Amino acid sequence: MGYFRIMAAIPGFFLSSLFLMLLWDPIRTQLDVLPDINYVTAMLITITIWIAVAPLAAVGKKK
Repeated sequence: MGYFRIMAAIPGFFLSSLFLMLLWDPIRTQLDVLPDINYVTAMLITITIWIAVAPLAAVGKKK
């Protein structure tokens, strides 16, 4: 993976965090769980999801 492809993924990370933060309220009311989250918490959740999904995406791309 080239350097520019990694740099191109950075805006997607911040947008994913923003969308998670904005969509958390409807998710939270459906599941009746945690209180409202802020942007930093949304970033931590997004990092966790990306770390879990990245190896799966890499394996799927090799096939």
